[in-house]
Amino acid sequence: MNQPRDELIRAALDAQQRAFCPYSNFPVGAALRTASGHIYQGVNVENASFGLTICAERVAASAAVAAGERDFVEIVVVSRGGVSPCGACRQFLAEFNPSLPIVMIDALMPGVVHEASLADLLPGRFEGPT
Repeated sequence: MNQPRDELIRAALDAQQRAFCPYSNFPVGAALRTASGHIYQGVNVENASFGLTICAERVAASAAVAAGERDFVEIVVVSRGGVSPCGACRQFLAEFNPSLPIVMIDALMPGVVHEASLADLLPGRFEGPT
């Protein structure tokens, strides 16, 4: 692996430790790198009203946008099983980079890396009115 990717993986693994998931017990961590080189972390934050839960990917992306960044380069997502982002997160991330590389890591086997582009995971994304 390359050093920048290793740094992003470590940041996502670190973030996962801070997830708030008392209902699902399924902690997710995300680390998003922007074109400026900054890394923004996110965790899933659950709520007793399940519909108000927010995913780690959207937390990281929102932190980047709040800091004035909109040029997303790569995101790493860490969870048990190394699951891919949900449909809502895919659409949310596509707003900023429709071909964003997504790296999925199984927290129990962090050396196993799966990668896909957002374009592959979300074909026919919604682009709004033309």
